[in-house]
Amino acid sequence: MNIAKLQQRLREFTAERDWDQFHSPKNLAMALTSEAGELAEVFQWMSEDQSRTLDESSTNMAAAKEELADVMIYLLRLTDVLHINLEEAVNENIALNEAKYPVGVSRGNATKYNRR
Repeated sequence: MNIAKLQQRLREFTAERDWDQFHSPKNLAMALTSEAGELAEVFQWMSEDQSRTLDESSTNMAAAKEELADVMIYLLRLTDVLHINLEEAVNENIALNEAKYPVGVSRGNATKYNRR
């Protein structure tokens, strides 16, 4: 995935529609949250097993794919507007999580690091 290329495409898409005026960090964060909620709605009434075994041709899989794309679009747009290097931020966060959740303590354990 070429993040910079996708962000450029979204910048052009936004500019062509004169939507920059609406793409404040606040509005983009709210849109991102809304799309994440729509993604959760796809799985809302499924069992754990059902959520793990979606058929590729199902309407639920198609809906999940669309909502995941929407989440990613708003995430990319928000990081672009805030001038955040997303790849760098993700790598930094993974390093922080490795420190918070060392394998010896965390393997097979879902307890949050500050509740151990």
